[in-house]
Amino acid sequence: MEKSLPLHLLHVNISAIIINRSHAIFHFIAILFLIHYRLSFFFRSPETSTTPTLPWLLIFFSELLLSLSWLLSQSYRWRPVYRTVFPERLPEDDELPGIDVFVCTADPNKEPTVEVMNTVISALAMDYPPEKLHVYLSDDAGSDATLRCMKEAWNFATYWVPFRRKYGIGTGCPEVYLSSSEVDIGEFKDSEFKAEKENIEQKYEVMKQRVMEIVQHRDVVALNTYSRDHPSIIEVINEYPQEEMQQVKMPQFVYVSREKRPSHHHNFKAGALNVLLRVSTAMSNSPYILVLDCDMYCNDPTSARQAMCFYCDPQTSPSIAFVQFPQTFRNISEDDIYDSEIRSIFKIYWHGLDGVGGTVLSGCNFYIKREALLGNFSKEEDPMALKTLVEDHKPNSITHGESSRMLLEKANELASCSYENQTAWGSEVGFMYFSVVEDYFTGFTLHRKGWKSVYLCPKRPQFLGTSTTNFHESSVQWTRWRAGIIQVAISRFCPLICGPLNMSWVHLMCYSGLALEPLMHCLSLWGFALIPQLCLFNGIPLYPKVSDPNFNIFSIIFVSAISKSLHEIVVASGGELRIWRNEWRIWMMRAITCCTYGSLDAVLDKLGMKEASFLPTNKVNDDEQSKLYEKGVFDFRAATMFVAPLVTVILVNIAALVGHFVRVLVVDDDGDGYWEAMVGQMFLSFYILVSNYAVLEGMVIRRDKAIIPLSVTLLSAVFSVFILLVGSAILC
Repeated sequence: MEKSLPLHLLHVNISAIIINRSHAIFHFIAILFLIHYRLSFFFRSPETSTTPTLPWLLIFFSELLLSLSWLLSQSYRWRPVYRTVFPERLPEDDELPGIDVFVCTADPNKEPTVEVMNTVISALAMDYPPEKLHVYLSDDAGSDATLRCMKEAWNFATYWVPFRRKYGIGTGCPEVYLSSSEVDIGEFKDSEFKAEKENIEQKYEVMKQRVMEIVQHRDVVALNTYSRDHPSIIEVINEYPQEEMQQVKMPQFVYVSREKRPSHHHNFKAGALNVLLRVSTAMSNSPYILVLDCDMYCNDPTSARQAMCFYCDPQTSPSIAFVQFPQTFRNISEDDIYDSEIRSIFKIYWHGLDGVGGTVLSGCNFYIKREALLGNFSKEEDPMALKTLVEDHKPNSITHGESSRMLLEKANELASCSYENQTAWGSEVGFMYFSVVEDYFTGFTLHRKGWKSVYLCPKRPQFLGTSTTNFHESSVQWTRWRAGIIQVAISRFCPLICGPLNMSWVHLMCYSGLALEPLMHCLSLWGFALIPQLCLFNGIPLYPKVSDPNFNIFSIIFVSAISKSLHEIVVASGGELRIWRNEWRIWMMRAITCCTYGSLDAVLDKLGMKEASFLPTNKVNDDEQSKLYEKGVFDFRAATMFVAPLVTVILVNIAALVGHFVRVLVVDDDGDGYWEAMVGQMFLSFYILVSNYAVLEGMVIRRDKAIIPLSVTLLSAVFSVFILLVGSAILC
């Protein structure tokens, strides 16, 4: 290693800091004027005001919540940073630390086995010393078909890994490489390469065929029962094909299916990760761990070396717990109507978090230090007191013999569902159990203990996966995320209550903003979607007249918010105008659906009226849905609970505008004065309708199979009438 040269560099985005802080000051001043205007209402004489107090209070409350959410979100924009690494400056291979790779799968019916295999194979093919790389697959379904398919994957990997190493193939995923039409310059000039590639293609097709046969013949009914009630299964897959004469250096590959019993809570993904943490400590005990989702393959084989640039640098703080890479997806369309890329999080928020203390643990694509998860408990004199594992294990080679048999028996004990009883696992040790979003809560816990993290976002995606590309699955996924976040927000672990043991106040604001965002967004946007409309329907003004100087306050805030989001998405992130429009629209949709249901789930769970649940996202590709997604057309074949609120809001806004015009034509005698007083509410309703034109289109214009069903429209119409009648009676 060249000691005079750093392994990594930190770049502070000065221009973004200047723009962000200048805008924050300007926008904050405008919000103060808005608060002053709303508060002045309560000091007016009753004779000078025709607006009832209740709707004024409700819209003020909505404005305050949205303003608070905006204020907390400024912490992400306070100090955005970017990082560069130099893996070519790393020590020699024999000096690099070991890495354990955790791949998690839970449901073979929703997570295609071929994708799981490609993820595992890509991990085995990483550009890292094979003797220091260990891959563990957690199969939470305990499927015999998945185990057999993983043996097929290992068989193929013994050919693919040497081939990738020999020719320096740029991706570790065989499916991507073999299906790509792009060819490296000079590849096909080498006849030996051509012959080997054709051989690899044939073996891959044979493997896929065998896997498809195994999957087709599995007993789905038995699997659904077995996945909830089965013993632990741990198997080291290390057999080589008979025709392979020369032994190939391969990483260790271990299949793990933890014990499941209906009488024991399995703690979802966090429970599976903690089993892998214990089993791997007994077998390989690598100091660093890479966590992958089963559909997130290693696109760039050098990601491990890039992460090691932080851990192997003696000038770097030893308190770095994890290196987070962004989640990037290969099935995103140009329009990305459901914001499946989660652009704002990985291109804006996480860079800002990195600059103020460390990014949030993000589900997968992170290298984490084992010591950070085990903490001081790994050094207990009596390790069984807390049933943790001793740190001084040495990697164990699984061969045939009594010692290997005993090691596997020990590993099966570590994977039993009763092992964690009366222990600190999930509360002080390992991945945290309190929330279904174990990543957020675990990252928050580590940061409070004083650990740091970094966010590395290279130009070439290090990992590529598949994201949800239909409205229903996207809504289910976001509802689960929001429920988990709110679980933390309304508990004793709320960032605003917990306090920063070793966190800066700006860093705490980031975590607080993420925790409270769903609740603040659903309450505020429901207020904006209904309160001004009910008042417009009844001829009650909530905003100043156009001629009133106070009207400029609301105009400035609206234009300021729109301009800033346009700058971030179109100018700073290189997106297009339609991308901004789609993100703005899906944000409004999710606020009144996913945020609402997620918050409700968390509150009911808190009250003991509903148990938290974790539904794996369905990643099975549907050709018809994919075609609609590629065309940028909404697929409304979703649960009624997700579609009905959208239609209800649209119908209420239409009714408000129609009611307003009827009042003007039939009842109003104030002429231009009435129009002038209602411009703000008219604009708000019109803006909601235009922004959500896709819902109107699905209700009235389209005639395909993915439209909003008439039954949902009629149900929403009943809700709309109820809201108009009851709301008008209460508010007006």
